[in-house]
Amino acid sequence: MTLAQAPEDGPVHVRRKRYAGKNPRAFHDKYKELNPQRYAADVEKVLASGKTPAGMHRPIMVPEILECLRPGPGDVVVDCTLGGGGHARALLERVQPGGRVLGLDVDPIELPRTEARLRSAGFGPDVFTARHTNFAGVARAMAAEGLAAADVMLADLGVSSMQLDNPDRGFNYKEPGPLDMRMNPSRGEPASKLLERVSQSELVRMLTENADEPHADLIARLLKHRPIDTTHLLERIVRTGLTKAMPNIPKAEAKMSVRRTLQALRIAVNDEFAVLEALLRSLPACLAPGGRVAILTFHSGEDRRVKKAFQAGQRDGLYADVARFVVRPSMEETRANRRASSAKLRWAVKTTSGVVSR
Repeated sequence: MTLAQAPEDGPVHVRRKRYAGKNPRAFHDKYKELNPQRYAADVEKVLASGKTPAGMHRPIMVPEILECLRPGPGDVVVDCTLGGGGHARALLERVQPGGRVLGLDVDPIELPRTEARLRSAGFGPDVFTARHTNFAGVARAMAAEGLAAADVMLADLGVSSMQLDNPDRGFNYKEPGPLDMRMNPSRGEPASKLLERVSQSELVRMLTENADEPHADLIARLLKHRPIDTTHLLERIVRTGLTKAMPNIPKAEAKMSVRRTLQALRIAVNDEFAVLEALLRSLPACLAPGGRVAILTFHSGEDRRVKKAFQAGQRDGLYADVARFVVRPSMEETRANRRASSAKLRWAVKTTSGVVSR
């Protein structure tokens, strides 16, 4: 029995779904973590343990980003990857009075939720605008908002916790879910269809280029053996296949290969490297003279592209200064938020005169 009917004129009470054990394990059963406003104390316990509550957005390296970007009152800011809005909120607070933030995000599920959160925090349309678009189209989005140039630009290339944790999105194998991985579920093909379409040699290239996977040849053979439509099935095929082929492989290494496989597929499904390169080409024209940009990356393929683009821009006289060394999160942050551990931050400053001073 799932419904308890109150008197005829009263509301219908729907009982919460029961789960096994003391604490819920499935994402959709974690009703306290998914409702932090009501269960703040319980959520704080999860945070204190160094874990991210289910579906909660935790912005990474906020102090370091603010230090690199130096936003001030009146600045025009473009947050190319709005996500859960944590970075955007910090920037909004710094650019008042007189400043504004344009937030872009390709995810049609999370974008309206984030916009609603920032609106409820007091940031009206006069200071904050959200647009549903891929950040490769940042120049078009700025033109549509009447923005000639930005004083500050930010791109956080990480997958948000809202996407990672929800099994319906298919980004991880913690719970059974469709092998989808699309940032925008209404466009393109899911990872399951991509696996069916590409050849084995293409899959090897994908695993190598997108994730530096050392066992790319073997994993490609395993994945092309049969149709794969769930994250659990992919995890099992890769893990057991590696173990059978290499009985002495450490469990941790097999697990990392599963993660790298998912990363490679996600990058391919969303064409992430092409989108990033389009953004990097657009940045100099989108920045005001002396404008500053910062980009958070989470694996070597992203960081390598950002580093080379910034260095090339400096050589060509587009940037007056670029980060000499990558900025990493503090030990305190990585202890408090394990998902920050792989983050790398790079920044660049556009020239004011078009000529780099020597």
